[in-house]
Amino acid sequence: MRVVIQRVSQASVEVDEKTVGAIGAGLVVLLAVGHEDTESTADWMAEKITSLRIFNDADGKMNRSLGETEGSLLVISQFTLYGDCIKGRRPSFTDSALPDKAILLYEYFVTRCKQLGFRVEQGVFGAMMLVHIDNDGPVTFVLER
Repeated sequence: MRVVIQRVSQASVEVDEKTVGAIGAGLVVLLAVGHEDTESTADWMAEKITSLRIFNDADGKMNRSLGETEGSLLVISQFTLYGDCIKGRRPSFTDSALPDKAILLYEYFVTRCKQLGFRVEQGVFGAMMLVHIDNDGPVTFVLER
């Protein structure tokens, strides 16, 4: 899996001009599933993301996790994170899992985050989405497993 995590003051996602997910303070997770990914990969990613100490404490230092801030997650499927732009002018997506596998692991990741006790909103897998992100910091991290 390859993810981009953004700490946000608020975020939302629209499909066909209708808001389908919205959060206040928390994290936006742009998630791509690769060929080799499994439920174990999604478990690791969910636990890592929700426990990262990337929120400011009283002294302004990144020392608090999502749970300590009572923040939420907005999870968006984003297969283009596996886009390979090295050769030519058109990205190749051969490293991205096929949709049948990707949707299962995407949904599993969302379920796992909920099981860990977090409020999770999400986009619509495979849909054209308009994502509104108020990046707080800006703070952005890339994780891959």
